[in-house]
Amino acid sequence: MTRTAKALLLGDQAHAAYHPLEPAEQELRGMLTDMQVEATEDYGCLSTEGLAGYDLLISYSDLWRVKKSRGQVAALLSYVSGGGGLLVVHNGISLQADPELAQLIGGHFTGHPDYGPLAFSVKQDAEAHPVMEGIRAFAMDEEPYRFTMDPIGPAQILLEYSHEGGSWPAAWAHEFGLGKVVYLMPGHHRQSFRHPEYRRLIVQAAAWASNA
Repeated sequence: MTRTAKALLLGDQAHAAYHPLEPAEQELRGMLTDMQVEATEDYGCLSTEGLAGYDLLISYSDLWRVKKSRGQVAALLSYVSGGGGLLVVHNGISLQADPELAQLIGGHFTGHPDYGPLAFSVKQDAEAHPVMEGIRAFAMDEEPYRFTMDPIGPAQILLEYSHEGGSWPAAWAHEFGLGKVVYLMPGHHRQSFRHPEYRRLIVQAAAWASNA
């Protein structure tokens, strides 16, 4: 009998600065039907014991200035390097409050212009990546997050968006030790998760990162 993969979704509701967990949780549960998804606002889950048994950690964390304890940082690094998967969605990159976790994710959020319509395209050399299988160019309204990519352990850019005459990273993936990391930029609110092409991208990213 095949074991059902388990995912732990970490985010914030009462203390969310901009992106409450509940709408994202409902949408992710609805699309990741091949996984057992559990959600928590307790950052105490970032421990060896708390992450044990999960194939994937999904970060929708919205605590932009709150650093984790040294033990929590070490536990997450150990979890991924030991073979766990990490899927970071939109504001989940707030884990960058700890520089070690910014390097784990592969990029650092630097700000964003106003919310508005964006055109997303698959980066040419990323078409063969498992996360991008069958994904086509699409458009949606979203916050155009900007990043500084980590120069030490370069991730593969999978998706870009066009804005203000330039192209910007919108998704990337890389391996970290024995584990895998994916970052997906869209996810500002419930409507973001309802775009069919983006839903497919999330499902494939979760499957790749978790080895499901």
